[in-house]
Amino acid sequence: MTFNTLTRTLMAAGVLLAALPGQAETINLQQAVEMSLTADPRIKEREQVVEAARGVLEEVKGNAGWRVSANAFIGLAPKVDGGFYQNGAYSGTQPRTDGDKLDGVSDWTHLDFALIKPLYTFGKIERYGEAAQGNIDLKRGELRQTRADTAYDTKRAYFGYLTARDTRVFLEDMQGRLNQTIDRVERSLKEERGDAKQSDLYALQTARGMLAKYVHQSRAIEKISLDGLKVLTGAGLRADLSVADQRIEPVAFPLIELAEFQSRALQDRPEMQQLEAGLRARRALVAAKKADRMPDVYAGVIGQLNYASQRDRLDNPYINDAFNGGGLTPVVGVKWDSVFGVASARVNQAQAELEALNHKKAFAVAGIPFEVGEAYANAQANFEGQRELAEGAAAARRWMVASLADFSAGMESADKVADAMRNYVLAQTDYLRTVNDYNMNVAQLVRLTGELK
Repeated sequence: MTFNTLTRTLMAAGVLLAALPGQAETINLQQAVEMSLTADPRIKEREQVVEAARGVLEEVKGNAGWRVSANAFIGLAPKVDGGFYQNGAYSGTQPRTDGDKLDGVSDWTHLDFALIKPLYTFGKIERYGEAAQGNIDLKRGELRQTRADTAYDTKRAYFGYLTARDTRVFLEDMQGRLNQTIDRVERSLKEERGDAKQSDLYALQTARGMLAKYVHQSRAIEKISLDGLKVLTGAGLRADLSVADQRIEPVAFPLIELAEFQSRALQDRPEMQQLEAGLRARRALVAAKKADRMPDVYAGVIGQLNYASQRDRLDNPYINDAFNGGGLTPVVGVKWDSVFGVASARVNQAQAELEALNHKKAFAVAGIPFEVGEAYANAQANFEGQRELAEGAAAARRWMVASLADFSAGMESADKVADAMRNYVLAQTDYLRTVNDYNMNVAQLVRLTGELK
């Protein structure tokens, strides 16, 4: 087989594989969360915000290094021939007095520059650097919070889809049973066997109408939840995505006491870490604003250069020609640039913002344990509730089956069958909804304590 033949064969195989229908991707909850954390644009946005905060820190650190300022231009200067003395002589006793006489113009090139480095800033750079680092930690906390929100949203879509799917399957099964019963009643009425009444048909048809409504609603919620899962995981609305779980099941109840949950929340929750970072940043900012009232000590080199091609250079150490000449010198200096009233106002503003953040922390320290306790109590209630509802739904199913059997034997009326069916539907759907609520209560506990699972 030649190289060209092999190439054509591989290309044909590639085209054939590309033409085959794609396989449906099946994911479990953990995979869905990991995919969402990778794909969510909100997380990527927060990551870039963190990078921007790092850039601010680098900018602050850069203020401690060398800095240069320079200005250069080309202009015009008066033309001058000769020296400093009368009639342009280079030596003599009487300076020349040209008055307003203009012999011509000359090009003029000017350059002045300063290359300096701060030696001591009374803590300005250090305090602003601490504030910038606190801002980075604050943005990292926002990133963690966004990741936790994404994980929570994914769990809500995943469990919501399972709940809607199980509810739809259950209701469609009940719909089939009810339709069979209605068909049997209609045949009995048509054949006038006397074992069914017209009111029985009306009762069952009423139940069918109500059941059909819930079937349509569950289908809509199922689609919406699956589409939401596709969007969150980055698969796209057109993707063929399915979940691994066959039915919704209650997750394990956390084996951690409430006090431990509350302690973890106060220590690890992103909002608390953001508050601590914000407090560090505000304290550093107050110190920086106070340091702004002090001067900067610096050292460096400053110089100036002027050149005019149509002006003779004047070599006199006591006389400076602003259009022709230059100089360079090392310097050590003090620069003070402060408006006392404005500087004090800025200090007061930074101090007020720090105090506001302290009060916010006090509220968080008091409120977060309550919030965790609320989620824990709801989880406990729904955990016990779904177990009781499971038993109630099983009993309601036995009641419905018995009622259908008695109705078939002519021992039960249709309204009793409809009542049994209605109670079974309510018990089973309420059980599924409570399992979903309980699972989300546990997910909320994870979210409130700063964990990411």
